[in-house]
Amino acid sequence: MKLPDPDAGIIARREQIIAAMRAIVPGEGVITDADALAVYESDGLTAYRQLPLIAVLPETTAQVSRIMAYCNEHGVKIVPRGAGTSLSGGALPAADAITLGLGKFNRVLDIDLANRCVTVQPGVTNLAISDAVASHDFYYAPDPSSQIACTIGGNVAENSGGVHCLKYGLTTNNLLGVELVLSDGEILRLGGKHLDAAGYDLLGVITGSEGLLGIITEVTVRVLKKPEVARALLIGFPSSAAAGAAVAGIIADGIIPGGMEMMDRPAIAAAEAFVQVGYPLDVEALMIVELDGPPPEVSYLIERVRAIAESHGASSIRVSETEEERLQFWAGRKAAFPAVGRISPDYYCMDGTIPRHRLPEVLDRITALSADYGLRVANVFHAGDGNLHPLILYDANKPGELDKAESFGSEILTLCVEVGGVLTGEHGVGVEKRDLMGTMFTETDLNHQQRVKCAFDPGQLLNPGKVFPILHRCAELGRVHIHRGETRFPDLPSF
Repeated sequence: MKLPDPDAGIIARREQIIAAMRAIVPGEGVITDADALAVYESDGLTAYRQLPLIAVLPETTAQVSRIMAYCNEHGVKIVPRGAGTSLSGGALPAADAITLGLGKFNRVLDIDLANRCVTVQPGVTNLAISDAVASHDFYYAPDPSSQIACTIGGNVAENSGGVHCLKYGLTTNNLLGVELVLSDGEILRLGGKHLDAAGYDLLGVITGSEGLLGIITEVTVRVLKKPEVARALLIGFPSSAAAGAAVAGIIADGIIPGGMEMMDRPAIAAAEAFVQVGYPLDVEALMIVELDGPPPEVSYLIERVRAIAESHGASSIRVSETEEERLQFWAGRKAAFPAVGRISPDYYCMDGTIPRHRLPEVLDRITALSADYGLRVANVFHAGDGNLHPLILYDANKPGELDKAESFGSEILTLCVEVGGVLTGEHGVGVEKRDLMGTMFTETDLNHQQRVKCAFDPGQLLNPGKVFPILHRCAELGRVHIHRGETRFPDLPSF
């Protein structure tokens, strides 16, 4: 991918921008040294790197508002960044843009158990929310594998999920409200502590918007009471097709597990070598099914799942008897990405979603593509909702291997769309899937999406170069405005 050349006018004004930022964020909040900026040169998609113009680390919403107002007035682009764990290049800097880091927004602001919600700043990690309410037997349900590091602001930007999203939903299903700074510095509040807000679902628009619409400075999420008991089954299968059929069989039987995950043989071997929790190494596919709720219900569902698994040819079944054993079952799946990193110099993590019943077919085609490209692949899935994470193994030091990995990944994502799925489940579009958007959306679809972008960011200064393969000027699409919480579409027919 060729990154855009720096805008000469912006570079020439760099010192002016630095001075303005230091006036807003004093002390060590403005980073200009090239070595220090290297920390921000990429996110979790490390194949692409670019130093930002500068990095700015505000501490208050008022500072963010002033930064946005300045950049809006002077036409300076902004790339928002949380923990940088995005796997689609969503936080990749631009040479002519400020990287706005929100790592200092790291406080839990309010715990309201009566209303079962918690309000935090966007730099609070996903796991820290659960830790904050654990002593009261509450927790925050969405749990990406990176939950120890990823931040809730980034989770909102990407609509992150995790292994328990099948039963408890993605970020969007657990988000109640945000404080948002628009591109002109205006501060909005969407939602609150209530389950549903009146009017347009602007909170739903913001969730998964990948930093294109505004800067989130506060997040309110719902927390849940921990279930009375949770137990997991570790089920081995002689083939991925048999495991996929078992997944469909469990859902068809009306059972909604707390989590249902799959790994294929390469992923199983890597995970077991990394965490050593006793995964069977003589199976082609391993499924983890977690059931939670009152003890009698869980015991009953365990037997139903066992019977379904056996009817689909399961070769081994273990049921957790203690909480420690349940956590061990999950340890390998949670560590699958770093585990694969130990067996390959580089890997390219894909993220597509398919109908569950097409899983065996898609896995067969991924295997065939692996042979065609001469690149190994380890597969891990959120099997219950059809969210695939194939990990393409390659060596960036070998000429042409990154290009092959990218082409391989593009074919996987195109395949997901062909079988009735979508390009992404939880990692977002970023730069990784930007040029594939046309496989899923028509030009009309993309133009309407850009009209929403124009409503929030008419100057198109936020997170440039992401999501849209061709970016139109707002005037070409018909100007769309948002003002004081009210949306107006003056040049479009009413809906």
